[in-house]
Amino acid sequence: MDLFDDLPEPKQTPVPVSAQQKSTREEEEEVKEEEEKSLKRKREDAECHADKKEEEEEEKEEIKKVCREGLPVLRGYVAARRGEREEMQDDHVMLPDMSSCMSALPCQVSRVSYFAVFDGHGGARASRFAAEHLHHNLAKKFPSGETENLDKLVKKCLLDTFRQTDEDFLRKASSQKPVWKDGSTATCVLVVDDMVYVANLGDSRAVLCRMEATAGGGGGGVGGQRKVVTLALSKEHNPTIYEERMRIQRAGGTVRDGRVLGVLEVSRSIGDGQYKRCGVISTPDLRRCQLTANDRFIILACDGLFKVFSADEAVKFVLNVLQEGSVEKRSGVTEEEVRFEAACQQLASEAVRRGCADNVTVILVSIGF
Repeated sequence: MDLFDDLPEPKQTPVPVSAQQKSTREEEEEVKEEEEKSLKRKREDAECHADKKEEEEEEKEEIKKVCREGLPVLRGYVAARRGEREEMQDDHVMLPDMSSCMSALPCQVSRVSYFAVFDGHGGARASRFAAEHLHHNLAKKFPSGETENLDKLVKKCLLDTFRQTDEDFLRKASSQKPVWKDGSTATCVLVVDDMVYVANLGDSRAVLCRMEATAGGGGGGVGGQRKVVTLALSKEHNPTIYEERMRIQRAGGTVRDGRVLGVLEVSRSIGDGQYKRCGVISTPDLRRCQLTANDRFIILACDGLFKVFSADEAVKFVLNVLQEGSVEKRSGVTEEEVRFEAACQQLASEAVRRGCADNVTVILVSIGF
């Protein structure tokens, strides 16, 4: 016997929706409506947050833009001469705006510029390696975000960068057959907004030309009102300097004829793996200088220039070219740029004319406010 025989057959006519069913459907619609409202509010909040973040970023950029307007305008010019050498062993890098190499800058910094010369010896591989890698290592180690004591961090960054670049090159050099014995000096000018940091190894040099007002506007001034001051921004490292010689001797090395082991002319360098155990190091000297409206230019050059020019002579030579009467006009180039380019090229050529047989590389950095 079927237990469900007594149940009536379902009717085909539509059954009216009960009040309770209506109530349930309305509740579902209300819940759905609330969810849609909630999603809409979240979208609006997210858009509002994004707009606010965008406004904050724009505000930061605006602040940096205002700061940037008061910064010195730097332009780099380079001249290189092989001299009587069979091979050009110098290298150089000019990055008036280094931000493209960096993931982020410190919040208080608007611009970082980098100029460097590398004077190779024993081959061109160490100078080329340093030119290719040192600024990338610097960019990776450079402080970013909110920072305190930026000066200390930048100096640490430079020290770490030189050590890293030297270690990387020595590792590569020692893996070659035969082992590379190349070495290189390094003089780097890093400009953070209006603060110049100079890190150098060896005997390449950096000097700054500053025009200072004279008392009463007379005596020795340019045009009777300003005098030329040459500021050394770097320190030479050769084995004849007392501190350098003592370090070399403590490490078991000797200095003969003014050279390490009678061979190497510099006491600090990148590379030179065979001399590292004799006290030759890659720790740079660091100097700092704030740029002012009185500053005209920086000369950054290998020792090929300074073998035949004193720092003062080089600065005055450049000033004379800048003050010459007529210049050849070129489309899309300002008269000042033409003058600086000419000064840079003529300075390098004059070094060769004066009898410098070495490679000569000169970077001239113009400073304008």
